[in-house]
Amino acid sequence: MGAVMLQGTGSDVGKSVLVAGICRLLTNRGMTVRPFKPQNMSNNAAVTPEGGEIGRAQALQALACWVPPHVDMNPVLLKPQSDKSAQVIVHGKIHNVGDANYYREHKQELLDAVLASYHRLSDGADIVIVEGAGSPAEINLRTGDIANMGFARAANIPVVLIGDIDRGGVIASIVGTKAVIDSEDAAMIRGFLINKFRGEVSLFEDGYDAIKERTGWKGLGIIPWLPMIHKLPAEDAVVLQQPETAGKGMIDIAVPMLSRIANFDDFDPLRLEPQVRLHMVPPGEPIPAIASLIIIPGTKATIADIKFLREQGWDIDIAAHVRRGGYVLGICGGYQMLGESIADPHAIEGAAETVAGLGLLRVTTTLTKAKTLTNSSGKSITDDKDFNGYEIHVGETHIDIAKRDQTSPMIRFSDGRFDGAVSRDGRISGCYVHGLFNAASQRRSWLEKLGVTSNGEDQVVVVDEALDALANALEEYVDIDGLLAIAGDAT
Repeated sequence: MGAVMLQGTGSDVGKSVLVAGICRLLTNRGMTVRPFKPQNMSNNAAVTPEGGEIGRAQALQALACWVPPHVDMNPVLLKPQSDKSAQVIVHGKIHNVGDANYYREHKQELLDAVLASYHRLSDGADIVIVEGAGSPAEINLRTGDIANMGFARAANIPVVLIGDIDRGGVIASIVGTKAVIDSEDAAMIRGFLINKFRGEVSLFEDGYDAIKERTGWKGLGIIPWLPMIHKLPAEDAVVLQQPETAGKGMIDIAVPMLSRIANFDDFDPLRLEPQVRLHMVPPGEPIPAIASLIIIPGTKATIADIKFLREQGWDIDIAAHVRRGGYVLGICGGYQMLGESIADPHAIEGAAETVAGLGLLRVTTTLTKAKTLTNSSGKSITDDKDFNGYEIHVGETHIDIAKRDQTSPMIRFSDGRFDGAVSRDGRISGCYVHGLFNAASQRRSWLEKLGVTSNGEDQVVVVDEALDALANALEEYVDIDGLLAIAGDAT
């Protein structure tokens, strides 16, 4: 069994996507490949078949290997709830809610969990492709680290460092990483990759050689800016820090960017629709009045984020949109916000309190200690269209019995259960299901309501084809044999 760890000079340098592409490439070569990320920090989570949660990037990487996602692929997941605390998920289940001090105090316990998962996962695999988090150059975080060199050293796995040339300063970022990290950590790095290159590669030959000379590491290739990547889900919220309007279509769909927005890849299928302009609306900006549909997304902290939504004035924008006859959809936490109230009697998100919702659906929500984690499928009731998605939420939402004439369920699961709610006029709706737009028939129905035609593509097919295209590109631009030789040094 071999293994190699891809670390980056910073966040959003392309680690997740490159791991997915290499996983598909080696799987297509007939190898038994498994992805692994010791620790992830993300509010974009996926539900595994055994009912656990892991980062969505690892779920994508599992798909690249043609295997179901498993909690061992991402044994520690940190889900930020505030600027200073995060929900700590270990082996797919809530372990605790802690701050940085909690994390440091439980370093050995978390490292033991990580190593146990790695050894289980590697058993029977030809190769494990490991993804780091952030950067090993964050030496202030080295003590207690289990995400980068702390894990690489503990498991004795060689490292390949990825630099992002698109953001500039790639020579300094790679050479500087070696300069600031511990010499024993630096010895774990055996090679480097240059990612997101635009233009004529020959213009960077001197820079490439300078990196090799100054670090002593093997150059494994220069990867150009690859167009198929925009069809793959992004896990890191860094991509939302530079929001832009996607598409040049006939209708506008707006998604307000909540402070704890979660599972924002729900909107990737809409981003790829040619007749849709998708607006990810940043804080401080109004929701565009031209929007045909406003989608309130999932969030890690519903009560904090409905307060945040009101601070932005988005509740006023949504109310005006409804008066104009526009459509509103709430997903998961967004669904909870559309109701009349949200109660937190057990202080799940902070103080025990009850807050008013937007009052657009006759439902009430109570946050619960138990978390719902399940993959789901079924049909929407009003149009009988299929969906395949997942639920990942804390809380139960119920339609007000006294107001059933104003609100009805939105979807029916395959097991006969109902979920969600729809207003009497059909313009306000919400449910707990993530991935609602992935199915072509479901998305087509939504877009027809708005007066446009869908491209008719199932998202799972789009993603799978993009993974194959990515794998083919990496075959061309990366020294895969050199990478496998480095992986063979793992013990």
